[in-house]
Amino acid sequence: MENCSTMSKSAVKISLDLLSNPLCEQDQDFLNMVTALDTAMKRMDAFNQEKVNQIQKTVIEPLKKFGSVFPSLNMAVKRREQALQDYRRLQAKVEKYEEKEKTGPVLAKLHQAREELRPVRDDFEAKNKQLLDEMPRFYNSRLDYFQPSFESLIRAQVVYYSEMHKIFGDLTQQLDQPGHTDEQRERENEARLSELRALSIVADD
Repeated sequence: MENCSTMSKSAVKISLDLLSNPLCEQDQDFLNMVTALDTAMKRMDAFNQEKVNQIQKTVIEPLKKFGSVFPSLNMAVKRREQALQDYRRLQAKVEKYEEKEKTGPVLAKLHQAREELRPVRDDFEAKNKQLLDEMPRFYNSRLDYFQPSFESLIRAQVVYYSEMHKIFGDLTQQLDQPGHTDEQRERENEARLSELRALSIVADD
């Protein structure tokens, strides 16, 4: 979008520079052409700015808001991972005591380990269930979230290029020389350029 804005602003500057050219004071036809170009460039710049504002509001800002949920999502994943590590650590502790000979002290430690394991296991299962339930919903909702933005982007582009077609169509009608083909215009430009090159002040040393 920044490149589009820069391009349209540059086009307006070029047309303004041409308007300040002394040729505009000497040649009415040239002045009319440059004035038509300047009007077209300003219309183009206005529609481009409108398109940029529309895309910013309906596409860029929703994208930023969508991206803002990822830190919270990543944190939930990290909390689940930490709960899993705690669960595995205590589960391994329980299994170690279960494999030992069932003496009084071992049974006491086994009971204590199981008591420590229970809330940790419940915490992991709760966090794991939450992610299993909500991650698919989050993933599937992205299309519903972005669809209006995509539709708005397409509409903004359609309106912009339709207006550009109209603007440059009008400009072409104002500047066009009836009966001239593109090949004829190219030959005329080459002839004028050859005349300029023939001048002694621009001749090669």
